[in-house]
Amino acid sequence: MSSSPPTDRPAVAQPSRFAGWSLRRRLLAAILALLAGVCLVIGAVSTLALREFLIDQRDSQLAAAAERTTGGPPGRQQGRDCKPFPPGQPVGTVCGRIVDGQVAEAAILDPAVEPYQRSLPATQAAVLSSVPADGTAHTRSLGDLGDYRLIAKRLPNNDVLVTGLPLSDVQETVWWLVAIEVAVTAAGLLLAGLAGAAIVRLSLRPLRRVAATASRVAELPLAAGEVDLSVRVSEEDTDPRTEVGQVGTALNRMLGHVADALAARHASETRVRQFVADASHELRTPLAAIRGYAELTRRGRDAVPPDIAHALGRVESESARMTTLVDDLLLLARLDSGRPLDREPVELSRLVVDTVNDAHAAGRDHRWLLDLPDEAVTVLGDAARLHQVLANLLANARTHTPKGTTVTTSLATNEGEAVVTVADDGPGVPAPLQPDIFERFARGDTSRSRAAGSTGLGLAIVAAVVDAHDGRVEVTSRPGHTSFVVHLPCATRNHGE
Repeated sequence: MSSSPPTDRPAVAQPSRFAGWSLRRRLLAAILALLAGVCLVIGAVSTLALREFLIDQRDSQLAAAAERTTGGPPGRQQGRDCKPFPPGQPVGTVCGRIVDGQVAEAAILDPAVEPYQRSLPATQAAVLSSVPADGTAHTRSLGDLGDYRLIAKRLPNNDVLVTGLPLSDVQETVWWLVAIEVAVTAAGLLLAGLAGAAIVRLSLRPLRRVAATASRVAELPLAAGEVDLSVRVSEEDTDPRTEVGQVGTALNRMLGHVADALAARHASETRVRQFVADASHELRTPLAAIRGYAELTRRGRDAVPPDIAHALGRVESESARMTTLVDDLLLLARLDSGRPLDREPVELSRLVVDTVNDAHAAGRDHRWLLDLPDEAVTVLGDAARLHQVLANLLANARTHTPKGTTVTTSLATNEGEAVVTVADDGPGVPAPLQPDIFERFARGDTSRSRAAGSTGLGLAIVAAVVDAHDGRVEVTSRPGHTSFVVHLPCATRNHGE
């Protein structure tokens, strides 16, 4: 027999109902809730105290009315009938005589009828018999007459005389007090809400200034290049005696550390770029010498053995490939350093035709299609670098697609932009590679052939040159369709025409 231990599942935290509330809204709600609670307690205590006071006052009146009904204070009570009522009894006074547990008579003082009193109905009179004859006041409901305070006293002849006074005016006074308290509380909460909102807004103003500083920092381009991180929280919001001041001081300290780190990163990037540029420049001379000596040896009058000729051919091929790599690295280093490119009108239509013709000559096993607009498209830029962009895109399509692939190059304009699209129906770019396809030395898997000796810098150069022309390049790919789209500002837009 085996048993598996219970699995402890982490409790999923339920979002609070106030999770989406701002701090100002939470503070204002808390203040109003606290004020409403205090008003509720004060109102309830005041109402109960007033009710008890009024009932005690009514009990004193009831005791006096009972003495008048029974004919005098204890010791001299002779007893009398309920009718007629003795002088001095207030309107609404109830009087009843109970004999042997049964109501013998019961009446109420009513000035609306003659002779200012009337008998109580049997249902209301029966309530009088339930009052204990203990000489203390009790509350009973007499139907449509409302609540009454009743007191029962036993007479010398063993009868019980019940006297009662209505509580309607007491209850009316209490309800008026409740209504006044509700009205005053509502008005007070409204005024407190308005005043509290203004106070909270003023109190949170320093916090909003700190948040605005953080927002300005978040909008700065911190990804690359030299960053001037001079934004800081003002001195008035860095008082360490306040909570907001502590946050502002911590934010300034953090921004200082970030600025130091960015400066160190930029210095390191500058040294790396300078090293790459210097190394690439210095490597060009020995590579040219290697290629020259290899060609000179192969062209000599003396016969060269086949294996030596093959080796020299490989030396020439690899030196040419390395020269291309060095040139690409040097170009990227110059673009990274922000060296400006030429800004001359370039007829993009002619440039597209020339590069497609070159690609057709280099890759006759592919099918090359061209789609141009009726009017010429002109941009401002460096003709040589733009030619390199198009050549790299077409070489990429030729290199990484099988024979027979159709490559379509189209040119169009859209809202002041020149749009160049290079699309093919090859196997496509692997999905994991697409986010990093414009990074340096990014390579696809074995489905993208390397037979032509790709360096992995072609698309990186495309992205860098297009960015230097204030444009952008995008890629979409799936099996059977891959398209690279280059957006460049037209010359008319740059001139404000």
